[in-house]
Amino acid sequence: MRPAAGAGSLAAAFARPWPRDWYARDAASVARDLLGSILVRRGPDGFRALRLVETEAYGSDDPASHAYRGPTARNRSMFGAPGTLYVFPLHRVHLANAVARRGEAVLFRGGMPVAGIAGPAPGPGRLAAALGISRADDGMDLLRSEVRILPGAGPPPEIRSGPRIGISRARERPLRFWVPGSPGVSRPPAGYFSLAQS
Repeated sequence: MRPAAGAGSLAAAFARPWPRDWYARDAASVARDLLGSILVRRGPDGFRALRLVETEAYGSDDPASHAYRGPTARNRSMFGAPGTLYVFPLHRVHLANAVARRGEAVLFRGGMPVAGIAGPAPGPGRLAAALGISRADDGMDLLRSEVRILPGAGPPPEIRSGPRIGISRARERPLRFWVPGSPGVSRPPAGYFSLAQS
């Protein structure tokens, strides 16, 4: 594990994002391992950064995935290189994803502030807004662009998993991962269940 990327070390850590081969795995593994990583945007006024505390995985055999029926103009970035940013609009907000291996992606669902952001960002729309991510950022390279993901201090002490939120297909699959007790985690619907992870 590389050194932690705190607010005071973002400038140096920005040059050392997760490498391409780290992303080139199944989406569930990447989603779980992204917890604790730092999602950061560099802009003219400095850095805005969040520590990821909630993610969801979408695999190639997943009917809930945008890539399930193959490439389209809308989802083209999902079939790009591992470590590509995939952004799509939903209900007047934008949702951001990291591409894992071809046709698979990880949705960023929640984060805690590290730099340049006032408070927690529970929910994918709020997270993208906190970092100023929009559809114009779709297709960015998370290794070379102004938006990157940096290794954190290490995995959280506890991780939970359960069904994904806000989808109508494959709802039973436990492909949502989060850090329990974090204010940056979105609120699940009533009757939601979770599983402990090591």
